[in-house]
Amino acid sequence: MRTRFVTIFILTMMTVVGISSAALGQTGQVARRAKPKSNLPFDPHDLSGVWSRTGGDRGMSSRPGVNVPPMTPAGQKLFDASKPGYGPRAVPPATGNDIVGECNPQGIPRLLFFPRPVEFIQLPNRLIQFFQWHRVLREIWTDGRKVPTDPDTLRWYGYSAGKWEGDEFVVDSFGFDARTWLDQYGYPHSEQMKLQERYRRIDHDTIEMTIIVDDPKTYTKSWVSEKKTWSLLSPEEYSLDGWNGLAEEVCAPIDEVDNFDKRVRDPAGGVVHK
Repeated sequence: MRTRFVTIFILTMMTVVGISSAALGQTGQVARRAKPKSNLPFDPHDLSGVWSRTGGDRGMSSRPGVNVPPMTPAGQKLFDASKPGYGPRAVPPATGNDIVGECNPQGIPRLLFFPRPVEFIQLPNRLIQFFQWHRVLREIWTDGRKVPTDPDTLRWYGYSAGKWEGDEFVVDSFGFDARTWLDQYGYPHSEQMKLQERYRRIDHDTIEMTIIVDDPKTYTKSWVSEKKTWSLLSPEEYSLDGWNGLAEEVCAPIDEVDNFDKRVRDPAGGVVHK
């Protein structure tokens, strides 16, 4: 069982840090296709269920470098300093500086682009996003509160509040730790980033999402993502070993990183352990 988990972990981390399939044979990336339009009845104000992103895009745009707003000098400096393991600027993971490769959180919005199931749990005073990756629980408060404008403590996933505007669920977030990237391609943000997500359930099996980044310290204008799609999963689509429920994908530094470094990351950078 442990050997199997380590294998799953390694394949997952290959996806995170972006080791190419040509170099290592396969990755753990899951790119689901959009389902045909469903005619089943649904409540557009109910986002409950287990959902997974469709398509293979892993950033604000379908292709890295497309529709990116001009950067400020400070933003360009941060971008030039980032060394992602994926995309046109990819470097071998051993020489990169993606903090995710050391078991650190992906943050938001990057985690929303990651191809793993997410359960939306709708409660009277909040909506919870339960991510399979790292077993992250993200709270989006719907009790009327406003996000803090000058929080004392920055967070990996920020402070989030949501509300309904017609049939669209709008989430405003602030207070993000600037050490995360917007996506796996190394696009940066500052601690001044304001993030907005807009969700619309268009049929029983489909949610559309748009993300808006407003970070004048890093970009000269707002960055509006291309429309992203989520598909509703049946229990059979996210069960493992006959157990219905989200799998446990946790990066545990106590032993998994050491194993991953020796078997995958170091060899990719030319370091071979005997």
